[in-house]
Amino acid sequence: MIYLQLFWEFFKTGLFAIGGGLATLPFLYEMQAKTGWFTLDDISNLIAISESTPGPMGVNMATYTGFTVCGIPGGIIAVLGLITPSIVIIIIVARILERFKKNKIVQYALYGLRAASAGLIMAAGLRVAQAAFLHYDLWTEQGFSWAVFNPIAIVFGIVLYVVYKLTKKHPIFYIIAAGIVGVIFAL
Repeated sequence: MIYLQLFWEFFKTGLFAIGGGLATLPFLYEMQAKTGWFTLDDISNLIAISESTPGPMGVNMATYTGFTVCGIPGGIIAVLGLITPSIVIIIIVARILERFKKNKIVQYALYGLRAASAGLIMAAGLRVAQAAFLHYDLWTEQGFSWAVFNPIAIVFGIVLYVVYKLTKKHPIFYIIAAGIVGVIFAL
């Protein structure tokens, strides 16, 4: 039964998470609240691992979650659940898009989908920032106070952003640097 639930939860995610890996995050937050398979901290770790390992972010997240819940079979089933809707949709779209790509309704639908994916990615980005820059447990216990902010993480995030904008090095450089700084300062 757990395998079927894993498949179904990731099937829904794959079906509606338009926009790629980051667009899966709102679904993961919902899945966390519903199933308890992982914690909010685990989601932050999922993001870090998925962003720093090869492969699509959503697939990496599904593999990690499935493996955590049910070992290797769980990882495989979660990934199959995630990718099945895409495979089916791509086959259908490939067959009909060529005939309808100049159709105004199709163009407007694609325009709407781009806006939806941008909104989902923005929502995910805000949740990631919340997890990275706030002590969320204090926020939920005490409400707003200056103690909820993680000043080291905020300063590091700003510095990393400025360095990125000025140097434009390969992303792997920032991932490695962030890992080293995290170990040194125990962020």
